[in-house]
Amino acid sequence: MSIPVVDLADFLSGDSAKKDAFVQSLGAAYEQVGFVAVKNHGLSDELIAKLYKYVETFFSLPTEEKKRYEIPELAGQRGFTSFGREHAKGSDAPDLKEFFQFGQMVEDGDSVKEVYPDNVQVTQLPEFNPTLENAYKMYEKTGAALLQAIALYLNLEEHYFDEHIHNGNSILRCIHYPPITVAPKNAIRAEQHEDINLITLLVGASADGLEILNKQGEWIGVTALPEQIVVNVGDMLQRLTNNKLRSSTHRVVNPPKEKWHTPRFSMPFFLHPRSEMSLTCLENCIDESHPKAFEDITAGEYLDERLREIGLKK
Repeated sequence: MSIPVVDLADFLSGDSAKKDAFVQSLGAAYEQVGFVAVKNHGLSDELIAKLYKYVETFFSLPTEEKKRYEIPELAGQRGFTSFGREHAKGSDAPDLKEFFQFGQMVEDGDSVKEVYPDNVQVTQLPEFNPTLENAYKMYEKTGAALLQAIALYLNLEEHYFDEHIHNGNSILRCIHYPPITVAPKNAIRAEQHEDINLITLLVGASADGLEILNKQGEWIGVTALPEQIVVNVGDMLQRLTNNKLRSSTHRVVNPPKEKWHTPRFSMPFFLHPRSEMSLTCLENCIDESHPKAFEDITAGEYLDERLREIGLKK
């Protein structure tokens, strides 16, 4: 499927006409599709190559070594999560994946640091954590610019989201879908779901498999070109905009049987706000034709609710 493509350089160009065209194209894509491909996103080829290199090296470690970095009481929010621990909301079948999560690094004395657990240090791979840190910071920068464009599309002040995402609870998730060795009974690599957060930024995965559900109820395969990242709306932004911007249902399907022996790696960045941000529907997204669809809730309360639904919290 060809998803809409936008060029972030237009938004950052200083040219008001290009900036406005970017805002309108981005907003229209999020209303109609929920996904967009972004060019000139700021993550260098070198950084992406290093990210894949060290993530693949980590997941090649023996299982008992990886489990050294699994801390169950963190509900998967930092460090390693074993194969089959997570499932989609509404599904009992565990996804065919394992993952490592890297979170916010508070470096300015913000009191929110007391709320976030420390990142888990992978001592065997000295370059692993620094590479994830660099990628995290670049994803944050790109995500902030995209949210500024979204704010303008929603007729909000351009920097509306800035204070809410400063030291936000964002997560870089490094996912490994291992080779399939026996026919799965009911599971696919990632069952259909919607993301929890505001927006998700994703560099091209190492293999095909991502599909989105279109408005006709058809599953359509999505791939981004090497110089693009895919960015989609999450449930928090859908709630905030009272369904104006839609959180698209998507999944990762198993490969054809002749490719079962191939693993898949994916590195989504889930951009979350600070936990205290209110997700109360924006007044300018509510009218007679679009009555308020969601109860008031904070981002932290909503995240906690969803982590229980997908099996990461008890």
